[in-house]
Amino acid sequence: MDTFSKYLLTALIGIVALGQFVQVITRYVLQVPVMGLEETMLYPTLWLYILGAVNASRENTHIRANVLEIFIHSERGHTILAIVGEIISLIVGLWLLSWAWDYTRYAWRVWKESPTLYIPTFYSDIALVIGLALMMVYTVWHLFGHIRTLSRGEAQ
Repeated sequence: MDTFSKYLLTALIGIVALGQFVQVITRYVLQVPVMGLEETMLYPTLWLYILGAVNASRENTHIRANVLEIFIHSERGHTILAIVGEIISLIVGLWLLSWAWDYTRYAWRVWKESPTLYIPTFYSDIALVIGLALMMVYTVWHLFGHIRTLSRGEAQ
């Protein structure tokens, strides 16, 4: 899974960078804008953003403001704080996932298309529900890891 996500994110970054490069060259150098390029770039850009968040969740490298860790000096306390943080993340994430699921059902029912090229926007709309579902899986994974650490007594 690590290898697949690494190559997928790299490919998405390459596609977005190439699209922006083509946009700059055609618009500002050749003075001929490519119609619909911004529209097509929406899809890999949105997926890159969401899958980047999933990757941060998988690696457990989200940006955090762990102010309470300053006042907690034991490893056990840090583990308990991590468990509480994961539980809060899980509650908020599942709540957002329910909203994303409602939006996905709406997007399926309405089946909107992009204004210029008529590409179904559903393929970008589902990125949110898929991304949040994967983030919740990784949150549960990390929560169980912290609970195992605490129950084994490794955090003293």
